[in-house]
Amino acid sequence: MIYDQYPSKPHYLVLDGLRGVAALMVVFFHVMETHSTSHLDQVINHGYMAVDFFFILSGFVIGYAYDDRWGKGGMGLRDFFKRRLIRLHPMIVMGTLIGAALFYFQASPLWPRIEFVPLWKLLAVMAVGFTLLPLPKSWDIRGWHEMHPLNGPAWTLFYEYIANILYALFVRRFSRLMLSVLVGLAAAALVHMAVTSHAGDIVGGWALDASGLRIGFTRLLYPFFAGLLLFRVSKTGRIGNAFLWSSLLLVVLLCVPRIGGAEHRWANGLYESLAIIFVFPLIVWIGASSGNESARMKRTCKILGDLSYPLYLTHYPLIYLYTGWISRTGKSFGQAWPVALSLVLVAIAVAWGSLKLYDEPVRKWLRRKFSA
Repeated sequence: MIYDQYPSKPHYLVLDGLRGVAALMVVFFHVMETHSTSHLDQVINHGYMAVDFFFILSGFVIGYAYDDRWGKGGMGLRDFFKRRLIRLHPMIVMGTLIGAALFYFQASPLWPRIEFVPLWKLLAVMAVGFTLLPLPKSWDIRGWHEMHPLNGPAWTLFYEYIANILYALFVRRFSRLMLSVLVGLAAAALVHMAVTSHAGDIVGGWALDASGLRIGFTRLLYPFFAGLLLFRVSKTGRIGNAFLWSSLLLVVLLCVPRIGGAEHRWANGLYESLAIIFVFPLIVWIGASSGNESARMKRTCKILGDLSYPLYLTHYPLIYLYTGWISRTGKSFGQAWPVALSLVLVAIAVAWGSLKLYDEPVRKWLRRKFSA
């Protein structure tokens, strides 16, 4: 989802900004999801597809940051994994800590057994969460079948790590033809899964079972390696107001109402898979083709990019709180919107504080200690 900073390689600032827009859409989606009764009446109907957008962004920037750094005198596997761990893992620990700290406050009719979870088990789940290793359903202390029950969205980082391992060990050596074949097969698998799924969408991937693993790997393989392929084969242009147009297209894509209704669920699956296969790469290409963005727009993209990863990994424990409160009180969004707005603002403040007071200092210390 994010890449390392090198003095010799400038950022794609607009891609940073797009990552921040996607993270905000995830927060809005999770807030509104609390008030939905099914997949058919969600307000930000396709907000969960921001995860798939993160994957395609990640593949593109991994190729940009690392493709030309391998070989004699360059970067080896150990150095690559060290850099990725330093960049990604501190916030995984912070998200797990926040999830553990708020766990008992989230008890509600949705999760009645929370208050009966012994402290030793909570601490054990937290310790495993620090490693990002997935937990089986027998250790699901919440009841939502999450492989990371203290911080649900961490499942996407589990797959992000797998993608990084596959890239470093194998796919970085693929020719364009081999990579194209892999991406084509992954695209076919994505369409098949989305169109034939019971709910008519790509939702899932957070459970450590056969179905969850299938969804998770299918959602990972196409976008991540399509992003890598896009980096290797495309020639960026010079597009004015690229951040405006690409972020607007992304937001519209995620907010399109559910297609097909309950009778034609396959139509929604077709929309989602085709949007991921064709439109997401277009959005990334537009973002990478940024022309002369204004100084204000560059600052905006920088702030959004800095905020995106900590926001994504720290907001969901607050969503658990909000969801539990709604389940206890039965309030509609019209009644609860001041609390919802406050939650979003608190989530942003927590993310920014985590970035400045914890993530950046820890990463700086780790880079100095391990010379990464």
